[in-house]
Amino acid sequence: MRHEKTALLLALARELASSAEGLTLSEMAERVGVGRRTVERMRDALFLLFPQTEEIDDPPTKRFRISGGLDAFFQTPTTDELVELSRVAAGLKRSGAIARADALGSLEMKIRSAMRASALRRMAPDVEVLSRSEITATGPGPRPYENPELLAGIRQAIMAMRALRFVYSGGSSSGQARDVVPYGLVFGHVNYLIAAQLPGDQIKTYRLDRIKDIEILDRDVTSPPDFDIKDFTARSFGYFQSDVHQIALRLLPTGSKDIRRWLFHPSQTLEECADGTVIIRFSASGLLELSWHLFT
Repeated sequence: MRHEKTALLLALARELASSAEGLTLSEMAERVGVGRRTVERMRDALFLLFPQTEEIDDPPTKRFRISGGLDAFFQTPTTDELVELSRVAAGLKRSGAIARADALGSLEMKIRSAMRASALRRMAPDVEVLSRSEITATGPGPRPYENPELLAGIRQAIMAMRALRFVYSGGSSSGQARDVVPYGLVFGHVNYLIAAQLPGDQIKTYRLDRIKDIEILDRDVTSPPDFDIKDFTARSFGYFQSDVHQIALRLLPTGSKDIRRWLFHPSQTLEECADGTVIIRFSASGLLELSWHLFT
């Protein structure tokens, strides 16, 4: 078996070992980017290599998973993976995201402590050199420091599906307590809680640096089954949600080559014109933020 096929098979094994409910053949094919017949052959090979592979009935289909995890031999991280983890943690710490940086730092320590000593000694010099020679640049402007207790409380409410109460120093009723259904968190230049204020179900965004006196209420809540945080954030070029517009940006030939290396929006499409210009189309709100970005 060629090296590429071996790497692909191990990647699929990791996917099955990291899934609690298992994956269907279609999901397996999508994860590793192969066709149906190829993934069926890969599944058969996994049954031979990993006897703990399970087949689970989930009518009208079947799911597969590898229970008990994989041996350390198959799970040893690469130099690039350790460097990226360390770099992201350092970048978060510089931007003021101390809680998330500490979480990644703790994860890195657990991974290192679980590695074989020989493997750790072999890659340690390379990890050190790359860590000292690479850095993630942060953009200009202030960033609020993250409150670890606030983040922990919001995450606990989301996992327990409970309502939240907090005092919010923003909006039209600044300083008043708000009871909300928490949907999720958005991290960026400014961090936001996405939630629906009670009573009602209108989704709003709340800046984390303006939230205080958080309390988890003894009230069960649920988010709408069709709510997707990626789709919600993709509706806006920035953070603020408003009317969605059909955006078309025309780039002159001098900039058409550079634009292929940049992503304006997850839903964007590119249209090449006969005169050498390129038109970028996407749907989003946030026209003011888009204008600010274009002026840069």
